[in-house]
Amino acid sequence: MEKKIICGMGVIDNDFHNRKDLTPNICAVYTEREYRNKGIAGHLLNIVVDDLKSKGITPIYLVTDYTGFYEKYGWKFLCMVQCENEPNLSRMYIHR
Repeated sequence: MEKKIICGMGVIDNDFHNRKDLTPNICAVYTEREYRNKGIAGHLLNIVVDDLKSKGITPIYLVTDYTGFYEKYGWKFLCMVQCENEPNLSRMYIHR
């Protein structure tokens, strides 16, 4: 069986936005194109959230321009934030 990385994400203090008080942040959520729409990223997202919560780390934040995906996994829109080198505001989500 071939092993390869098909999905990933990270956890960092701040995902290059102006709200330094909103930490930690999920970042770099990505799934290889042929594996999208199979629930893989959502499953990994839940694993990361559960792991952070088990360590007493909550709430958790993320910045995205997508709508409709993160809401399926318990994320709520919080506010708009300004990201570095971006002319438009981006959506900040929270998971408690």
